[in-house]
Amino acid sequence: MTGGTQDNDCLARMRAGDESALTELYDRYVGLVFPVAVRILGNPAEAEDVMQDVWLQVWRNTASYDASRGTLSAWLLTITRSRALDAIRSRAARAKREDQVRTEAPQSVAPVLNGEAASSREAIRNAIERLEPHHRSVLEMAYWQGLSQREIAAKLQQPLGTVKSWTRQALRDLKGALPEGEWW
Repeated sequence: MTGGTQDNDCLARMRAGDESALTELYDRYVGLVFPVAVRILGNPAEAEDVMQDVWLQVWRNTASYDASRGTLSAWLLTITRSRALDAIRSRAARAKREDQVRTEAPQSVAPVLNGEAASSREAIRNAIERLEPHHRSVLEMAYWQGLSQREIAAKLQQPLGTVKSWTRQALRDLKGALPEGEWW
């Protein structure tokens, strides 16, 4: 059997749910598509993750392959390129969110703990427990889950301005509840 005939046979078997056909295609084409993913991403570990997405997409969308539009290898390379570019965009979006957390988070929330750390922690814990539930939740999401105010707003399904207002009020309430030496 030629490569094209083998490919068509594998695709037909995959459409029928034969997982071994996917293994055959993988073995035949991984040497072609993996280097492309590595080249685009510049990172073999990320390329491995992308390859999982590629082969999952091939398995789920076998019926979308149209031989009249190009060869199977071209289809696989197109999927690989698309998934790799998605990974790059995701990486950029993650970096942007991390930058937002660093720039949006108030810098004065974490008091400097000295030798009296235990009593300071207890005072802070008590002050946090006395906050309104929605004020406490925005601080917990921001400082313990590392979410940006935009992410908190989305998670709580509240306007961004409301989340910012709750955060400011929570910080004011904390400052008022703690002795001056505990806050600054």
